[in-house]
Amino acid sequence: MSDALLSRLKQLIVDTLRLDDTMAADIPDDGPLFGAGLGLDSIDALELVVRLEKEFGIKITNSEEARAALASVKQLAVYIRAHAPKDKLPA
Repeated sequence: MSDALLSRLKQLIVDTLRLDDTMAADIPDDGPLFGAGLGLDSIDALELVVRLEKEFGIKITNSEEARAALASVKQLAVYIRAHAPKDKLPA
């Protein structure tokens, strides 16, 4: 897994959701994003999916796919690597 992609995703989460009290570096790779993790909710998920689709040229087609992809930063990176055009991924 590329550290560049994980770092980019963490910063994207902080910026998109305006998590002013959270540093990107403090978000664990394997920690849950929802519930006990960052405490994100369904509105946050929607905002994040829209941003990810624009940023990486992917399409998350249903809530089950979104739930699996957004389980953690690491899972999100796996999903993006499998679905994004290569030119959208950090070097």
